[in-house]
Amino acid sequence: MEPTNDADHVDLVLDQWARRRPDLDVSPMAVIGRLKRLARLLDAELRKVFAEYGLDAASFDVLATLRRSDPPHRLTPAQLMRTSMVTSGAISQRLDRLEAGGLVGRTRSEEDARVVHVALTPAGLDLIERALPAHVANEHRLLEGLPASSRGELASALRALLLSLGDGTDLRR
Repeated sequence: MEPTNDADHVDLVLDQWARRRPDLDVSPMAVIGRLKRLARLLDAELRKVFAEYGLDAASFDVLATLRRSDPPHRLTPAQLMRTSMVTSGAISQRLDRLEAGGLVGRTRSEEDARVVHVALTPAGLDLIERALPAHVANEHRLLEGLPASSRGELASALRALLLSLGDGTDLRR
């Protein structure tokens, strides 16, 4: 296969495998390879905007998760873990860093001293209010190469794949 203007790196890989191992159906690589490459490219572009606000992806996600929660924008670390895109191992470390930066505060529950609540501070609320519009504008920019008519279909297909792999959630929680 000669490279064309509409071929990407994955096309090259698929062509190479077709020539070297024609006995294998490598068609899943067309999807998974592109998802992996996209994830890497998107991550790099998202990091640029987060850095403008002194954040990384995990810190942004914690602040955004708190902001989209009901006022007073307070959750337990377990709730944060369930409703954010941050792993359990990263929550404690991330909270320590955000608290040291004055962006979140932790307080013990008055009803149960074993329960800790994490809340946005005024500085954290101000930061996420400034960073969020820039992040959303960046995401719009990143999707400009995909026709608007295809975005809903792609989102639905990706949702179906995530659900098939066990990444569902009970939204009633």
